[in-house]
Amino acid sequence: MNYLRNLPLVGLLLLSCSGAYLATADKPNVVILFADDAGYADFGFQEHARPDMAPLTPHIDSIASAGARFTQAYVTGAVCSPSLAGMMTGRYQERFGHETNLPPGTQTGLPLTETFGVKRLQDIGYYTGLIGKWHLGYPENFHPNRRGYAHFYGLLQGSRSYYPYEKPSRDRVIWRNNIPTEETGYVTDRLGDAACKFIEEHREDPFYLFVSFTAPHGPLQPRQGRYDYERIKHIEHEDRRHYAGLVVAMDDNVGKILATLENHGLSESTIVIFTNDNGGPGGKDSTSNFPLRGHKGSLYEGGVRVPWAMAWPSVIRPGTVVDTPVITMDILPTIFDASGEPIPEDWALDGDSLLPLVGVSPVAFPERTLYWRRHGSKGPIALQDANWKLLERNAPDGEPELYNLAQDIGEQHNIAIQHPDVLSRLQAKRAAWETQLVEPLWGPGSAGYQNNSD
Repeated sequence: MNYLRNLPLVGLLLLSCSGAYLATADKPNVVILFADDAGYADFGFQEHARPDMAPLTPHIDSIASAGARFTQAYVTGAVCSPSLAGMMTGRYQERFGHETNLPPGTQTGLPLTETFGVKRLQDIGYYTGLIGKWHLGYPENFHPNRRGYAHFYGLLQGSRSYYPYEKPSRDRVIWRNNIPTEETGYVTDRLGDAACKFIEEHREDPFYLFVSFTAPHGPLQPRQGRYDYERIKHIEHEDRRHYAGLVVAMDDNVGKILATLENHGLSESTIVIFTNDNGGPGGKDSTSNFPLRGHKGSLYEGGVRVPWAMAWPSVIRPGTVVDTPVITMDILPTIFDASGEPIPEDWALDGDSLLPLVGVSPVAFPERTLYWRRHGSKGPIALQDANWKLLERNAPDGEPELYNLAQDIGEQHNIAIQHPDVLSRLQAKRAAWETQLVEPLWGPGSAGYQNNSD
């Protein structure tokens, strides 16, 4: 596979120099920009971007044009809390039972036996910050400040109103570390401003900043104002237009964050990654996951395949396109690789460094299989191996589903019967992986759970 399809020959010749850069450079800053419930086709840098959305995301698109766009990028979970758990630990969340969303008020969270990646980054000198949604535990001992984030400005729950509450609950108020803040302003703007302030205050440190937007997750509450309206008025359907307004507000704040990096001379030395927590909820009047099948909560591509752009201007050549499958568990190994720090084997991380894919490392990227599961050992399970995608237990008494994604990205033609050898090989891989997992700690598939949905 041609990993660097847009690089000219001179770019390939420069690969041998990249190791020297990493050996002598300071640790790069890292900014992760995480959207919530966005559609696969709702950003201009995407190959199949919807025409009505494509003009609305110039700042997010600039990350892809300045660096790399990943065409087969995945999250570890089809809903937000498990997805965050996999990304933040660098491990499949099914290994430690964080398989479904945390119900509001649950007196637990991501198991305390697991170490967050940010705690490991603190140990090598990074100042760590989380701006936005948490959704990984509500009690005090699960608080972001206790899990490796030196600074937290955001909400404990997974979503909230974009406008001030009269009396916000503990889990939906915006916290500054352990202090609740005043209900004022538009939430997406507040998060963007807080991210800029974090960068300004810690520009002398190597920093890791995770900006976990609540946008464009519902409720559909765009900013009020003529400027925003003029940009989205071409969208006829009201819900779709309001959704677009949430995306516009997020893009504006991404622009503020990128401008802050530039104004402080940090752009060249900062890795910026933009992606999404899961597939869009779908529906003709809301998000668009075209050309993928499925939506948030599904193990079809539309539930777990996401937009992904990555910039590191001093290292990654503009316009790079990566076709190799990647997953959010790769982010932590990438940061350690970029920092020149080894990863001990006993961390048992499931991800791999992305640097070989963007022309920074001569080391070959490993061939591997990616996995997903929902609702425990009786729930849906899927894996992706080269061009093959296997889904099992996707419906009660459902037959195994096998797709060739290179020929059928929309997963419309189940070819399991035509390829029994492939099916058998992938089923064996699935069975072996599942022996390494535990049952969910809460929600569907957990002990004593009576309902079949989360």
